[in-house]
Parts: sequence; C-alpha cells; structure tokens
Amino acid sequence: MYIPPYFTATDTAEALRFMQQYSFATVIGVQSHGLPIATHLPVVAERNGEHIALFTHFSRANEQTNNITDQTLLVVFQTPHAYISTSHYEKFESVPTWNYIAVHAYGKAAILTDDAAFAVLEKTIAFYEATYQQQWDQLSAIYKNKMLRGITAVRIDIHTLQFAKKLSQNKTDNERISIIQTLSQHTDSSARAVAEWMQQQPTSSSTTPNQ
Repeated sequence: MYIPPYFTATDTAEALRFMQQYSFATVIGVQSHGLPIATHLPVVAERNGEHIALFTHFSRANEQTNNITDQTLLVVFQTPHAYISTSHYEKFESVPTWNYIAVHAYGKAAILTDDAAFAVLEKTIAFYEATYQQQWDQLSAIYKNKMLRGITAVRIDIHTLQFAKKLSQNKTDNERISIIQTLSQHTDSSARAVAEWMQQQPTSSSTTPNQ
C-alpha cells in the first residue's frame, strides 16, 4: 500500500500486537482466471523469532482455496479509523481527512491437514475463548472430524509487512490535541480508539496531547 514517510511505522512487535488486537482480517488473493477474491476471517498471528505466521481456516466450499498455494496472499488488518474535520485545523485552507491504522501482511500459504489442521482449530479456541477448551475436549471425535472435513486450514508465512499509522503526525501539536479531545468524547468506539493511538505518538514539541 502507499504510505507517506511520516505515516510509516516499522516496529514489528507493535504491528504484531495490532494484528492480534484487530484479528478479524481480510485475506485477498487472485483466482486462476485472474479476478481478485477476498474472504473475511478470524486470523491468529504468531511470531517465532523473526518469522511471523498467520493461521486461519476457510470453509471447504470457498473457491479461494482452489489455488491458494500458487500465489502471494495479502492479509489486511484494519480498524480503528475516524473522520477528521477541518474544524481542528489552524489554517482556513484545509480539507478533512481520515485517520487510521492498518497492517498489510504478504505471504505464501500452505494447506494444513490432519493433526496440523486440528491444531489450527485449537489455536483459534485458545486465542478467542480459552474457556471453551473444556467443552471442546468433551466433544466426540466423530463430531470433530466432521468439522475438519468442512474446513480448509491454512498457515500463511509472512515475508513482508507494511504498517501504516495515519494519526495526524503532520499537524501541529495544538491541532493534534484538539483532534484527540474530540475523538475521545466520540460515541463511536473506533474514533475513541484512534484518540488512544494518537496519544501514544510523539509530538513535535514539549507539549503533549495529555496536557
């Protein structure tokens, strides 16, 4: 994706935390006849040293898996985001914009079967609802195998990460303070989350958004 230099983030650990916090992602690929295809999926992101792997599962009927191992996939993690009004800007000649955080993860997929596919389901349970594990353990093998037959489990080995944090870094401290104050009081939880991310960003002077 296009990211202006002042919105480019390079902290891999922070990108991983973002992917884990906003884990309902969009997996994008290309079908064999050339048309793009995308599926919205819960994705479990894990890091082992410098290697990041994403684990997810598709419905067995999903045609995106037909040639999924033959290409580079793009997995998009996005949220939160918020509209930014010109009422916060000091200059009259201004236009509104949108603040957001996003991670684009590029990688190659491998289809997992048998125990490895079963492990993806257990990773998903552990990540989203660990308390469900006890009930899962009590389900019959027949039922679990039926579930496995209905999915295609996938591991995506990430080779490139792009991390964008568009949080008014190109604005003055006073403008940023005004934006944060407004977003912090917004009825939309996504806007309030943007305010929290903005508060974590360094400012260009000794004045901080918390003052």
